[in-house]
Amino acid sequence: MEEYAREPCPWRIVDDCGGAFAMGTIGGGIFQAIKGFRNSPVGVNHRLRGSLTAIKTRAPHLGGSFAVWGGLFSMIDCSMVQARGKEDPWNSITSGALTGAILAARNGPVAMVGSAAMGGILLALIEGAGILLTRFASAQFPSGPQFAEDPSQLPSSPFGDCRQYQ
Repeated sequence: MEEYAREPCPWRIVDDCGGAFAMGTIGGGIFQAIKGFRNSPVGVNHRLRGSLTAIKTRAPHLGGSFAVWGGLFSMIDCSMVQARGKEDPWNSITSGALTGAILAARNGPVAMVGSAAMGGILLALIEGAGILLTRFASAQFPSGPQFAEDPSQLPSSPFGDCRQYQ
């Protein structure tokens, strides 16, 4: 059984949408605080007021944009899981490409193709990094009955024998 399991699909959409909103609002708030501070007139009071005004006006908008992206991505991902009957990286890659295409639909077919390619490539890089990280971590920490019985079967440390420096 997996230690970390994702939410079932109807709740995954809500969870991802809320997480994306929070991430967009917090990240956008930090970015807008810096931007508002830099673009305000000289003086601490003016700069703080400009920073807060920028946060109040733009951070919720950025959070909403992230929420739309996250919700649409999760809906497509859940649809892919249901249609294909399995959950693998191809669902995420396809979901990223379709999300990019749908969100660029108002700008025409050329923009849709470009956004689909960027979304697919970005998600392929993310999924590939996740797979590599999982493989690296599992190779570093082997488990199984053969290692429980004979500790000499464990791989040596990539940093050499640390006992020589004591």
